[in-house]
Amino acid sequence: MDNIIEIKKQIERICSSQKPKEEKLQQICDYLASEISYYDWVGFYFKNGDKKELKLAQFFGEPTEHTIIPFGKGICGQVALSNKNFVVQDVSEQDNYISCGWKVKSEIVVPIFIDGQNIGQIDIDSHSINPFSSKDEELLEFICKKVSFFI
Repeated sequence: MDNIIEIKKQIERICSSQKPKEEKLQQICDYLASEISYYDWVGFYFKNGDKKELKLAQFFGEPTEHTIIPFGKGICGQVALSNKNFVVQDVSEQDNYISCGWKVKSEIVVPIFIDGQNIGQIDIDSHSINPFSSKDEELLEFICKKVSFFI
């Protein structure tokens, strides 16, 4: 990922716009998918009220049947409990993985915090094995921080 500085600037512009939060989240998904070739599915999941589950919000990519994910289930559900980034370079090596489609080969999930509470996450699926680097984590952490200001 060579253009991380430019991507961050554009994310900054999206997040500081006066548009409704849903529109900003959708713009982030669409923008990341258009800019980063190996981001084949980009979406946000948020804690579903007081329930111990995540609910799918805005996303880019093929529709998924996983609109509700219980805490602890799959990569997203594990991040909801661990409060830590989870990078899976090859999903076939992951026992607790929920398949969103046969094309998905890898996944990265980064939590969003407000006042120290994990309120959601950004989830990226890729059709490539081993595509993610520390730059991806840096960018997604940056995005999660920006999203926490308007969500």
